Amino acid sequence: MENLKNVAPIEDFNWDAYANGEAVTSVSQEELEKAYDGTLNKVTDREVVDGTVIAMNKREVVVNIGYKSDGIIPLNEFRYNPELTIGDTVEVYIESQEDKKGQLVLSHRKARATRSWDRVNAALENEEIIKGYIKCRTKGGMIVDVFGIEAFLPGSQIDVKPIRDYDVFVGKTMEFKVVKINQEFKNVVVSHKALIEAELEQQKKEIIGKLEKGQVLEGTVKNITSYGVFIDLGGVDGLVHITDLSWGRVSDPKEVVELDQKLNVVILDFDDEKKRIALGLKQLTPHPWDALSAEMKVGDKVTGKVVVMADYGAFIEIAPGVEGLIHVSEMSWSQHLRSAQDFMKVGDEVEAVVLTLDRDERKMSLGIKQLKQDPWETIEAKYALGSEHTAKVRNFTNFGVFVEIEEGVDGLIHISDLSWTKKVKHPSEFTQIGADIQVQVLEIDKENRRLSLGHKQLEENPWDVFETVFTVGSVHEGTIIEMLDKGAVVTLPYGVEGFATPKHLVKEDGSQAQMDEKLEFKVIEFNKDAKRIILSHSRIFEDVAKSEERAERKAASTNKRSAKKEESSASQQNQAASTTLGDIDALAALKEQLEGNK
Repeated sequence: MENLKNVAPIEDFNWDAYANGEAVTSVSQEELEKAYDGTLNKVTDREVVDGTVIAMNKREVVVNIGYKSDGIIPLNEFRYNPELTIGDTVEVYIESQEDKKGQLVLSHRKARATRSWDRVNAALENEEIIKGYIKCRTKGGMIVDVFGIEAFLPGSQIDVKPIRDYDVFVGKTMEFKVVKINQEFKNVVVSHKALIEAELEQQKKEIIGKLEKGQVLEGTVKNITSYGVFIDLGGVDGLVHITDLSWGRVSDPKEVVELDQKLNVVILDFDDEKKRIALGLKQLTPHPWDALSAEMKVGDKVTGKVVVMADYGAFIEIAPGVEGLIHVSEMSWSQHLRSAQDFMKVGDEVEAVVLTLDRDERKMSLGIKQLKQDPWETIEAKYALGSEHTAKVRNFTNFGVFVEIEEGVDGLIHISDLSWTKKVKHPSEFTQIGADIQVQVLEIDKENRRLSLGHKQLEENPWDVFETVFTVGSVHEGTIIEMLDKGAVVTLPYGVEGFATPKHLVKEDGSQAQMDEKLEFKVIEFNKDAKRIILSHSRIFEDVAKSEERAERKAASTNKRSAKKEESSASQQNQAASTTLGDIDALAALKEQLEGNK
């Protein structure tokens, strides 16, 4: 009450008139209105003025510009500024001093648009920090409402770290810097990243200045690529290469880390300017080889997973970061050249035997064939001399067929042991690769791990029979199946083949025998050991001619001898006759002489 001042009443105040509602002063109504108007701002339509927010609700904002009435503006014109509150000064555009209802019509949007271009240019020139409302997404970035102008915010300018979800920014009000204006097309480019880069640059200098090799820092996974992981060390980025994520093999870094994960890393290296920082994650844990059981030794069985395949072998991970190589030669007792992919593939779980172990070099070699017995240890018992087996044809050479009886047991069938009768020039004429073939063990070479095998030995030697059939001089029907410079190959009964030289292929009419011609052939030579039969067609009619000639000569000789015999006989008879007569005469004379003497 002490603060109340005594105010003297107006001496000429007419209380009766006041009670009757009449004028209470001597001042006229016009003068009062004029005095009242003098207290109001002078406003003009289509003018931009500043006003004060005096009331707000969910739909509208009431703004006082010092005029006789207040203006109402839709709240959505202020959505770029969610922090708007009563008492804030805002710019408004006077569309009309009075509408049909006598209401002052204002627009905040038009006021911003009227002043926006000048304000945007001023913001660029003064490097001013301004506020903007992110309206929506667009190709490559976002559309931002700045002073009523639609500005472009590139995706790369939203933050210093890559943005994974642009949609979370839609509807947000953020601070920006104007970085570029195209005056001709009235395009504006803004950046939020530029605001924080300056601050980060200072942080980087502080962090980089303290970096040392071997230092352990906490960082956040900022980005994951196929070759490694980028870690944010607090304004400075470093790279953990994929090979430094884990002691084991990593095919995808996402198997080890995830975005926004916080983890400790160690500084491995950096360049002179410390712009490229190499980080390590696996170096913070002991090397798995150091944790390998001291009891592991050569000959032990281990289990692991195939992590890498090559033609020469497979790398098996028996523990994270501990790998051993199974060379392809240790995958099978077979000596055939094969690829490791024939035995296993990446991801397979395999059991193996430790063959070598070098803890200093952190290397080991493994084998899987050692899990099976070497078949050559008991070769004499399983594949005894004379035993018969089924083998698979693996390869050909000019001199024979290489076969495999079982994995690791190979043998050779010499070309001469394929058939008793057929003259095989190349094994491909007799069988084919991949085919099964019956064999008999002829010889065991344990030192060189090779068997000598035969195929024809499974059948009786038909040449024992042929010896009695194709005797020298016997004649058989044959067909010429091959013509050579030195003669012709002739197929005979029982599938046996013979050979005839050109001079023995001359027919009776003087012409030469031709391919596929069927003729009679005479055996002129039979060699059982060499399995050779020499034939002749011409000998057949030549021998007939010779036989006839001999018969004629014999007949002529016989006739001649008969004539001589007859002549000799006649002569003897004559001689006998004459001798007899003479004897008679002599005897008669002698008789007479004797009688006379008497």
